[in-house]
Amino acid sequence: MSAASGLDATWQALLAAAAGDAARAARFGLALDAETGWQWRDATSGDAAGAALSALYLPFIQPLHPASAFRVFGHLGQSLDGCVATDSGDACFVTGEANIVHLHRMRALADAVIVGAGTVANDDPLLTTRLVPGPNAVRVVIDPNARLPGRHRLFQDGACPTLHCCRAACTNGPPLPGVGRLDLPDHDPDSGALGLDLHALCMRLSERGLRRLFVEGGGVTVSRFLRVGLLERLQVAVAPVLIGHGRPGVSLPGVDRLSEALRPASRVFRMGSDILYELDLTEAPSPAETRDQTLARVR
Repeated sequence: MSAASGLDATWQALLAAAAGDAARAARFGLALDAETGWQWRDATSGDAAGAALSALYLPFIQPLHPASAFRVFGHLGQSLDGCVATDSGDACFVTGEANIVHLHRMRALADAVIVGAGTVANDDPLLTTRLVPGPNAVRVVIDPNARLPGRHRLFQDGACPTLHCCRAACTNGPPLPGVGRLDLPDHDPDSGALGLDLHALCMRLSERGLRRLFVEGGGVTVSRFLRVGLLERLQVAVAPVLIGHGRPGVSLPGVDRLSEALRPASRVFRMGSDILYELDLTEAPSPAETRDQTLARVR
């Protein structure tokens, strides 16, 4: 089997599994087990390239635990010096073509792709799956104060359903034609998080059948999801570019000691000249555990 055909068969299996089409997925060798979820009939998905594709995307499409209403993965593309954009907001493109294709694949497997108002204002993205076979996800734009004008492309192209998420009390501007409005409460200020109640957002999307959620940016939005504990996994693609000074990627409250830093389990994937780190936030050890493990290694 050629690399191209192996990749195509694996991708078709993943798309079928994401759509819940067990019969089609099985034709490509991917079967649904009641206890272990989606599993390949053979040890790998056919060849090395297909196995690598499967390793990256299979966790996202696994069935949700019965107690879970939704799953949230986040992604950031940044420079070696930790910037997702220049000071002016220019982020096209920090990462290379392979990572851009990865974003389109994640959109194709997601029920909804989520971005903040800053990403729409600066990049005017379409958030569709133009570069890969697969369906478009529902586009969700977090715009608390309804400041985005209707001229942005994702509000006009009609390529797929789009939701405009705003503060419930916000009355700025008329409704955007053809775009759904989702009114949400503010986040509890006692939590230290700003903006809309992101847990309420995820629950409202889940009620619409949108349970596999992909937060594509920008840095502020992904950081807010991370800060309130909603991310199951965070993907950070690091490109070999130095911006010097710009808009930061992940932004969290600082710690005084490295032993207090979050050190989740991670996987590493090569994407052209970029390196993608995928952090499993469900298995992140506590700072105390990290400190004890480190001391045990160096003693």
